[in-house]
Amino acid sequence: MKPFHAVLAASAVAASALAFGTSAVAADKPPVVLVHGAFEDAQIWGHVSARLKADGYKVVTVDLPGRPGDPAAPDKVSLDLYRDTVVSALGKLQRPAIVVGHSFGGIVIADVAETVPAKVKTLVFVAALLPQDGDSLVSMTGKDADAQIGPHLKIDKARGLASVEYSARADLFANGAPEAVRKAIPHGIVDEPLGPLATPVHVTAANFGRVDKVYIHTAFDHVISPSFQAQMVAATPVREEFTVQTGHTPFLTEPKKLAEDIEAAAK
Repeated sequence: MKPFHAVLAASAVAASALAFGTSAVAADKPPVVLVHGAFEDAQIWGHVSARLKADGYKVVTVDLPGRPGDPAAPDKVSLDLYRDTVVSALGKLQRPAIVVGHSFGGIVIADVAETVPAKVKTLVFVAALLPQDGDSLVSMTGKDADAQIGPHLKIDKARGLASVEYSARADLFANGAPEAVRKAIPHGIVDEPLGPLATPVHVTAANFGRVDKVYIHTAFDHVISPSFQAQMVAATPVREEFTVQTGHTPFLTEPKKLAEDIEAAAK
């Protein structure tokens, strides 16, 4: 399976994504930890990471276990393991971080903030699930009446994996994207271990509730609908909101705007 670096290379914005001047000094800026979502790996953040680094931020991209960047058998993968992988990355940093989660990564970073709130300066939810106590991906997406991904999910209980129907991947994840990205992205979607998707996350007002939060909406999203994004923010208010005029993968189609919004959230 072609990894996401092939998608990044094919993107129409690839040439401009690395066109920066000399990197600024990062000493006065918080580190940024980037957490991908389901059916993805850390390489999705390539353009955004490059922009943030050029603007003086220390950036850590996390590969969650159970995919090519961090192989693990599906039955060994859990939401706790996802959380602990991010907590471990935060433990290597000298100061609280901006922790960014995309899609299902929103549940992961919420669990992280519940566990080590002092290590998190701000949570940034990018087209992400913004959970309340007891929510899971399964329970939350079941409430998203406008999402289009449901009919295209395939569940293989024997292998412990979920996958997305190949023919639907471009329209789901790259609607409105340049044709080169639409052609490449189906090859970069990976299978997702089932266990974490159905596991409830437990968050409290004392920990997760007191961590600063920002939400970045995606205006044309087919995976987590704009209407459901608005519902989640209404249920769990955030300090600030931004909107990117893209589908579910703004890191491929509008990396400059997404990086700018993450930097604004960091201030």
